[in-house]
Amino acid sequence: MPVTSESTAVWNGTLLEGDGTVVLDSSGTATFPLTWKARSFGTENTTNPEELLAAAHASCFSMALSHALTEAGSPPERIQTTAAVTFEVGKGVLGSHLLVSARVPGLTEAQFEAFTTRAKSECPISRALTGIPITIEAELA
Repeated sequence: MPVTSESTAVWNGTLLEGDGTVVLDSSGTATFPLTWKARSFGTENTTNPEELLAAAHASCFSMALSHALTEAGSPPERIQTTAAVTFEVGKGVLGSHLLVSARVPGLTEAQFEAFTTRAKSECPISRALTGIPITIEAELA
């Protein structure tokens, strides 16, 4: 059965001088402030679409990797994924870089690399991002 997740963004004013919020409606767990400055230059305590995309990519990839490993009989103890989504004014989203560290007993680095490649292709967010390069650095902890 499909699950639909919702978030609502409200923007006030012009792009350069305005501001807004994004609310995670489905979970009700957070409301985040938004500004153009945070998107184009980065600021503390204010998010941007790329940070939210990075959160989605990191969590989706970790789940896909956990599933692939478990399905193959090598369940992970822990997976940590950081996604770095790069945005450039005038060009848009340039790519997503995944930095992955995991504890998986009995797995070699080569086997782990094969699983990360598989997870990248099976992660629904990675599939949604086919228009940008996705790179991975992965290591066993």
